[in-house]
Amino acid sequence: MKPRIAIPTPNSTRPLYVLRALPQYERAIRAAGGDPVIIAANATNAEIAQAVKRCDGVLLPGSPADVDPEKYGAQRHPETAPTDAFRDNADELLLQDAYNMRKPVFGICYGLQSLNVWRTGTLDQQLPAGVNHKAGSRVAQAHRVQVDPQSRLAGILRDAGALPAANELVMPVNSSHHQALETPGDGLRLVAWCPEDGVKEAVEGTAPDQFVLAVQWHPERTYDSDEGSRAIFRAFVQAAAEWHKKLANKQQDFESVAGKS
Repeated sequence: MKPRIAIPTPNSTRPLYVLRALPQYERAIRAAGGDPVIIAANATNAEIAQAVKRCDGVLLPGSPADVDPEKYGAQRHPETAPTDAFRDNADELLLQDAYNMRKPVFGICYGLQSLNVWRTGTLDQQLPAGVNHKAGSRVAQAHRVQVDPQSRLAGILRDAGALPAANELVMPVNSSHHQALETPGDGLRLVAWCPEDGVKEAVEGTAPDQFVLAVQWHPERTYDSDEGSRAIFRAFVQAAAEWHKKLANKQQDFESVAGKS
């Protein structure tokens, strides 16, 4: 059975954005060997809890909203976008389940920011001028990122041949954001940043027993054209498959012991 990946609806108030963005995440998960399970952002807590129980991993997608600054003890910047309380609630419930059960987590753009704040980190609400951080139809690649050579992310990209075999690993990305991680949250460490302005672009979990990775750029948009994007999704889905296998083995062991008692 394919690993099931919970994906909250990216936004609860902008249906056109959802119609455009959500299929890209679904397609990338399917192409990487997973089965996307879409969870409505405005679902009840009970519905979200029931749905995520059947999932083996959590993907937090991008969103046009911004995380409420009150969640990390900051005053709202004039450029901060409206919050999405339904999406925030869904993310928090999905992350609670994932961390309790040690399920793999993959955050993209807003998903990185949501994860970081949930882990008690902070955000920079408005990036400095000078470096383009908004890729789009006119500019496919916003800037470069430098990847920590000792990180899980570097290993994933190296194994796919998407990074040079050098100590300082640099690659172009299609970041599209105006906020970014400021202080990494508990159990998260910085693993990629923009060398031009130092903006933080990726974090991963420090716990060895759980796959946690989040990036500011959008690998779902370049899945077909970029091997690095495919490699990240494959690594996440494979981690979910391994988690499911471990869970199945534990259940078999329990049933075997129970049968003997």
